[in-house]
Amino acid sequence: MLRILKIAKKLDLPDWWICAGFVRSKIWDTLHGFKKTTLPDVDVIFFDKTNIDELEEKRVEAKLHEMLPEVPWSVKNEARMHMVNHFTPYTSSEDAISKFPETATALGVKLNHEDQIILTAPCGIKDVLDLKVKPTPYFAESSDRTAIYKERIKKKNWQSIWHKIEVNSHEY
Repeated sequence: MLRILKIAKKLDLPDWWICAGFVRSKIWDTLHGFKKTTLPDVDVIFFDKTNIDELEEKRVEAKLHEMLPEVPWSVKNEARMHMVNHFTPYTSSEDAISKFPETATALGVKLNHEDQIILTAPCGIKDVLDLKVKPTPYFAESSDRTAIYKERIKKKNWQSIWHKIEVNSHEY
């Protein structure tokens, strides 16, 4: 994981983070005693209002693939993702992370200038450590977003991988 973080840091993207499953899956894998990672992809996000062209994301993704071709990279500029998600504009990558569907996924890591790991967890880390899946406050405050959350947890079927997790799909 540190190697992946160091490669992403080399690109010097504005307001960059590796987020979501990269962090959540590692925590759940560890809490389940898995020896091998279950990581499906590596989500790199950044925030750059000056170039919201999706082709720029693909260019960054291609550069990462050149440096580490065995990693399934996914790159998104959160300065444009609000349009894709039909939300109000995000103010930063951390703001976007706070509006991810699940609290256990609303996590990001990166390296600072001294190569120390920095964690952002706008919804806290309690749920991911307690193996609980529930909507972020942003998704819980709207019936439309709650429906998206419920559909997503059905589709992801995380309990088939991590049997100890508790998925909350109650009404909000």
